[in-house]
Amino acid sequence: MENQTETIKNSALIAMSGGVDSSVAAMLMKREGFTCEGCTMRLYENDMIGEDIFGTCCSKKDTDDARAVCERIGIPYHILHYEQEFTEKVILPFCESYMHGRTPNPCVDCNRYMKFDTLYQKAESLGLHYIVTGHYARVKEENGHFYLMKGKDANKDQSYVLHDLTEAQLAHTRFPLGEYTKDEIRELAREHGFVTAEKKESQDICFVPDGDYAAMIRRFTNTEFPPGDIIDTAGKVIGRHNGIINYTIGQRRGLGVASEKRLYVSKIDVTHNVVVLADESEIFSREVFVEDFHWITGEAPTGEIRCKAKLRYRMKEQPCVLTRTEDDRARLFFDEPQRAATPGQSAVFYDGDYVLGGGIII
Repeated sequence: MENQTETIKNSALIAMSGGVDSSVAAMLMKREGFTCEGCTMRLYENDMIGEDIFGTCCSKKDTDDARAVCERIGIPYHILHYEQEFTEKVILPFCESYMHGRTPNPCVDCNRYMKFDTLYQKAESLGLHYIVTGHYARVKEENGHFYLMKGKDANKDQSYVLHDLTEAQLAHTRFPLGEYTKDEIRELAREHGFVTAEKKESQDICFVPDGDYAAMIRRFTNTEFPPGDIIDTAGKVIGRHNGIINYTIGQRRGLGVASEKRLYVSKIDVTHNVVVLADESEIFSREVFVEDFHWITGEAPTGEIRCKAKLRYRMKEQPCVLTRTEDDRARLFFDEPQRAATPGQSAVFYDGDYVLGGGIII
């Protein structure tokens, strides 16, 4: 019985996008002695997003590359169809968020609902213990708890988009790339002759391969968003916008407003179909509120706690005081004013390399 249990725990389902990172993740797990199976999640079809080509994670080229890597390292490969789940849990919330004047991060929802929920259920049905991805992050077991930590490569660290994972999920998760740099991963891929070794990374949202999210939302929802006024903070009309989904807090370019000084989007008023512009100094704030509050260990603080937080993926975390105001809400008060806290984006809390949790900016 002990040997059978060990065999189950020594097994993993590898989420493979067809890129270099997940290719090397699969190889590292196999080299470590795990029984592995690779899979690509098919998340949407062309006609769902109105594109003539597939995006990053659903193209035939990507599935062919993932299959080639699996064949090279000698593990089974599956294509899993999750188009309906992805539509309901990621694409629709993405569209609705923009329609309500927010700027969402769909990668957070995809990790939360697809890779570490739906896919883990698939792993269980296959008798596999771990979910493995090519994220640059780490899981640490300490004093009976499982913690999410930053990846070693600060330039590639992806812990921000993983902050919504629970301790129970982390106990069944492996991030083999967490101790490596991107350059080291490329070199490992070359050494093993992977077809993905020199493959470029996508910088766009997977279901918006051309980067034009507003056009994708119009196609997907079959909705046109009417133009409206652009005003300054005094209420004076200074221009016209071409639909609120085209704007985000802190935006400066593409506003179509002539001004002697630089102006930035400071507010999106969906009710009145108005976009408000302001001086850059007016989009800084020390106080930020979040909802959908999540604490990874489940032991959320009841009083004030000193930590650091980042309000967007590429931002360096900044010192602040975190106070939980309600079960699902919290307040961040930063030592220094922060630029363009954007509703819909994630605020993620850190203690050194440890990720404490996060929430959605409101």
